[in-house]
Amino acid sequence: MLNSTALNTNQARFDAVAATEKHLRRHGASLCDLLDALDDRIGFDALCDLHGAVSERFPDADAVEQALRDICRILSEQAPSVLDRISHERSLTASDMTRWHGARVSELLARFRHVG
Repeated sequence: MLNSTALNTNQARFDAVAATEKHLRRHGASLCDLLDALDDRIGFDALCDLHGAVSERFPDADAVEQALRDICRILSEQAPSVLDRISHERSLTASDMTRWHGARVSELLARFRHVG
């Protein structure tokens, strides 16, 4: 039998996964466009992993958290010169998109870190 701390932790992780799934429904297409423009296979694969994880009947919170961590890392590693080039070539506001998505993914990750 689970004690109340374990139940609270499980509920908090479930809530973090639910928040991630809600965010993807609203902003996943934009994140997908950005990761595609960055032409970084690891970031795009992490987004696919994230979609797969939250789509499961019983999502694996560890898989969701890891995919978010990978996406956050990819976004934080982008050089301003690369983002400027993408903005010019693809008519995307790549710098703004990277900052915005990076902040949102960081907020989602924080929900996992503050569990327990």
